[in-house]
Amino acid sequence: MSVTAKQAENTIHEVCKAILGKEHEVRETMLAFLANGHILLEDMPGVGKTTLARAFSRAMALDCRRVQFTPDVTPSDLTGFSIFRKEEERFVYQPGSVFCNLLLADEINRTSPKTQSALLEVMEERRVSVEGVTRPVPTPFLVIATQNPFGAAGTQRLPEAQVDRFMISMSLGYPDFESELEMAKEVGAVDRLEQVQPVIGQAELLEMQHEVEQVFIHDEVYRYILNLVTATRRQTCWERGASPRATIALVRMARAAAWLEGRSFVTPRDVADQFLYVVQHRLQLNTAAQMDHLSKEHLIDDCLNGVRMPPMGVRGR
Repeated sequence: MSVTAKQAENTIHEVCKAILGKEHEVRETMLAFLANGHILLEDMPGVGKTTLARAFSRAMALDCRRVQFTPDVTPSDLTGFSIFRKEEERFVYQPGSVFCNLLLADEINRTSPKTQSALLEVMEERRVSVEGVTRPVPTPFLVIATQNPFGAAGTQRLPEAQVDRFMISMSLGYPDFESELEMAKEVGAVDRLEQVQPVIGQAELLEMQHEVEQVFIHDEVYRYILNLVTATRRQTCWERGASPRATIALVRMARAAAWLEGRSFVTPRDVADQFLYVVQHRLQLNTAAQMDHLSKEHLIDDCLNGVRMPPMGVRGR
C-alpha cells in the first residue's frame, strides 16, 4: 500500500471517531471523494449526515459549509451576488455558499427547482456565472446532498437529469444498538468531532485523486462494467435504464476502490461492490413494478447475478 493510500485509511479512521458503527458508509464516502464525485444521502433526520460532512472536513482540512434548503433559498444564496458599495462607487461581488471545498446541501428536495438547478450546475461545471462573469469554485469541490424520503411533507422529487449528476447514493440509517448506547453514555461529554485530527490537506487529496485516475482497467473489466449498465436497460421494471454517466461513475468508483486496497489495477469484484451505490438513485421503478411491490435492491441484484463476471484473478497488467 502506498503512502497516500495509508493516509486515506488514516482519514477514514479519524472520521470513524465521530461516526460510530458506520465504517462501511464512511469508507464509501471516502471512495466517492477519491473519485472526485458527489454523494446523495436519502435519510431521516438525526442520523449523522451533518456530522459526517464536518468530520471529513476536519480530517482533510477542508473548508466546509452547510446550506439548509428551504423554499425561500434562492440561487444567488449559492452562487453569490453583487452589491453596490457607495464608498467605493462600484458593485462588489459577494461569493455564495458554493465557494468552499465541501458543501453539505441539506434537504435539497425541499427547495425550488430553480435553486436545485443552480446547485447541480455548479456540481457539474465546478464554476458559477454571475452577471456575465464566470468564476471557478475552489478545488477540490465536493458535495454531500441529503434528501428526505419522497412523500415527506414539503418535498418534491428531484428531476432524473439532476439526480444523475451524483456519483453515488446511499443511506446512513440508524446506528446499531451498541453504537447508540455509547452515544447515550457520552451525552454531556466532549464532542466526538473534537477528537478528529487533520490527516491530509487539499493538496494531498488532489494528489490522491490523480493517482486514482492512473489505475489500470483491463478491457474485459471495461466490458463487464458496460454489460452491467446495459443490463439495467433490458429490464422492463424501470422507467428507463442507467445512463452513460452511470458507466463513467462506475469506472471511477471501481478505480478508487482498487486504489484504496493498494492495487494498481481494477478487478471485477471492485466493480460489483460499487454497482448498487452507482445505479440505485438512477433507476426508478415503473408503475407496474410498483404495483407488484418489487424491490429495487433485489432487481439490481438480479442484474449483477445475470451478468457473467470475467474469470480474472488478482493480477497486474
